[in-house]
Amino acid sequence: MRSVIAKLLRRLGLDRSELRAWAMYDWASSAFTTTIVAAVFPIYFQRVAGADLDPAGATTRFALATTLGLILIAVASPLLGTLADYAALKKKMLGAFAALGVAATACMVFIQRGDWLLAAVLFVLGNIGAAGSYVFYDSLLPHIAREEEMDRVSAAGYALGYLGGGLLLAVNLACIQMPERFGIPDAGTATRLSFLSVAIWWLLFSFPLFRRVPEPAARTEAGPPRAGHWATIAFGRLRETLRHLRGYKQAFLMMIAFMIYNDGIQTIIRMATIYGAEIGISQGALILALLITQFVGIPFAFLFGALAGKIGAKRAIFLALTVYAGITVLGYFMTTAFHFMLLAILVGTVQGGAQALSRSLFASMIPRHKSAEFFGFFGIFEKFAGIAGPAVFAFSIWATGSTRNAILLIVLFFVAGGILLSFVKVEEGQRAARAAEERGGV
Repeated sequence: MRSVIAKLLRRLGLDRSELRAWAMYDWASSAFTTTIVAAVFPIYFQRVAGADLDPAGATTRFALATTLGLILIAVASPLLGTLADYAALKKKMLGAFAALGVAATACMVFIQRGDWLLAAVLFVLGNIGAAGSYVFYDSLLPHIAREEEMDRVSAAGYALGYLGGGLLLAVNLACIQMPERFGIPDAGTATRLSFLSVAIWWLLFSFPLFRRVPEPAARTEAGPPRAGHWATIAFGRLRETLRHLRGYKQAFLMMIAFMIYNDGIQTIIRMATIYGAEIGISQGALILALLITQFVGIPFAFLFGALAGKIGAKRAIFLALTVYAGITVLGYFMTTAFHFMLLAILVGTVQGGAQALSRSLFASMIPRHKSAEFFGFFGIFEKFAGIAGPAVFAFSIWATGSTRNAILLIVLFFVAGGILLSFVKVEEGQRAARAAEERGGV
């Protein structure tokens, strides 16, 4: 029996304790993505915190709050990543951002009717905490996983994220729909308590990573810098890497392609429920659809990890982008809760695979000793991807008074991103990264 379990864990990319501990952070932090970013909080923002605003005004403010938080962390992440590589601070940086996100999310329990400004500020801080922690979390992947197992390990993290985020969302949904059965006075109180539950979940299940995953050693022979010299060194190393980016042109092209197609993915994640609420789909149906996405995503994330081993990560990403383009066109014509459920199933088949394989493909084309710095750059492209989509929504609502036109425009991100991805030469990028590791420099 033990050998069977060991074989299964190896096939899933979870056969070592540090791999399981690393993947558990996806389980922990995905509660923020499901309950706060995608499902409960957007609806609460529009119907309660923004109750004194017109529906389009609430949607616009939510989109702008999303944009602001992502801009702030996008600007800071490369510099912080450089510092984390130099001084072996990846886990400390991860912990600091996670603590900010946990604290902001816990404070959401105090949001009442009309408190849209408080809700927006806490949402901005929560996004900064979550997005900032992912920079350093992702940067640990090439240190704990061997090159041939990175696709499976990355996909396993996303699969556990779907499971963890989905389980907590299911509990929160039950409490919101039937508060009296759980001793909660009303649905509004249950909704606010769901925000608190995310903070607790995120905090508790982050501990395995900090206990089991080792901090990668700093790559410097000069010893720790003197007090006050951190910024000077970080900026210097950042400028050095920028000058040498041409040596990693395949990784750089991958970042640009990812920025474009991930814009479409992030827009669907962040704006789907608030769009559904705007066209009249009930809160229960919206959250049930997200639950469907979560639980469909579990086996398909593992499946994409295995598929990458057969056809390569790049081809598997192409498949996911093709499905996404179809989803976007279908979303334009969506009118009923049944339509929303069908689209949720389709999203679940490709969402985890596209993101997990993008992460592992990029990780295979960067030098390990500069992983946090490069994932800081990756974070810039990822966060600016998350900026453009919601901004398109806000502008489209302002210009046309309709969100449907913005939905249809998202297909362009998948087409353009896929075209750029086709020019990425993966083997060449991997050779450049391994050569840099042998040199010990950029």
